[in-house]
Parts: sequence; structure tokens; C-alpha cells
Amino acid sequence: KDNRSRFWGVYKRVAEEHDGEFLERYTGDMDIVLVFSGLFSAVSTSFIVAMESNLSPDPSETTNALLTQLVQIGLGNFTAAGTTPVDPTSTWLPSAPLLRIHMVAYASLSMSLLAAFGAVLGKQW
Repeated sequence: KDNRSRFWGVYKRVAEEHDGEFLERYTGDMDIVLVFSGLFSAVSTSFIVAMESNLSPDPSETTNALLTQLVQIGLGNFTAAGTTPVDPTSTWLPSAPLLRIHMVAYASLSMSLLAAFGAVLGKQW
């Protein structure tokens, strides 16, 4: 054998060792990312579900407004009752801090799912 074939034989052995160590290290890292992002996504989703009720008006306020209007009609006070049904939800808006909190929660969930997707792609590659 000449020097060139010996060089490429040594190069192949060293490259396979390096690649094996590299793949082993990063496969373990991707497993950790998958576990962490899965747990984080589950916890984040539970918080989002718990906060979701804050984005809609309280149905008891609508019920109370309509009952007040019915009582006014029953008492004969038609001017206080008004001609159209009361809809307190038409003036209801979620507060700005509440919207910001929801945006951050959804952004963190999206980033966590994106990290899990990237780790799955990395493991399959």
C-alpha cells in the first residue's frame, strides 16, 4: 500500500469515531429537549386553558342585566327598561395586561412546540 491509501484509511477511521461521538452526544441532547419541551408544553397548555375564561364576558352579568330589564318592564317602568334588550357584552373588552399575558403564553407554547418539532426532525435526520 502506498501513503495515500494509508492516509485515507486513517482518515476514515478517525472521521467515523468523531461522527459517532458527535451523533451520540447530540442524540442525547435532542432527547432532553424533547422531554423538556413536552413537559413545558403540557404545563403551558394547562395554564392557557385555565386563563381562557378571562377572555369572554361573565355570563352572570348578562343574566343580571336582562333580569333587571324584566323587572323594570314588570313594574311598568318602560322608560327605564328601554326599547332594546340590554347587552353588557357589547361594551366588554379584555384588559390590555390580560391580552399581553395571553400573547406571552401562546408565544411560549408555540416556541416549545417548535423546539420539539426541531428535535424530532434532528433525530430523524
